[in-house]
Amino acid sequence: MSGSARGDETRQLLHLWRGALLASVKGSGPDLSTRQMTILLTVYLDDPPHTVRGLAAELGVAKPVVTRALDTLGRRGLLKRRRDPADRRNVLVQRTVKGAVFLSEFEDLITRSRLRLDDGADAGLADFG
Repeated sequence: MSGSARGDETRQLLHLWRGALLASVKGSGPDLSTRQMTILLTVYLDDPPHTVRGLAAELGVAKPVVTRALDTLGRRGLLKRRRDPADRRNVLVQRTVKGAVFLSEFEDLITRSRLRLDDGADAGLADFG
């Protein structure tokens, strides 16, 4: 793939992400930080088990950073935590139905954004780069 084609593909992906985020911001769902969304996606896309320690290592941040993000995600019902019965020192991070519904709806936003791009309806990044 040529550099130009890669640049075009990257621009398309940026348009896609922008469209999904814009629809999310305009919607009624929670406004998650990038860190919170990354943690949420990691827990839902990667096989369990997930621990605070493991998430911190994957993100390259300290455990308190993950804990703060999990506090917010937990208050919103998108994830939950519980002690690992096999090793009480570990805190397991688990999926919830509400979190699954949120990501399913976000997936729909991405799909709609893709359809808008395919129809040529999003020129919001025309001057980008």
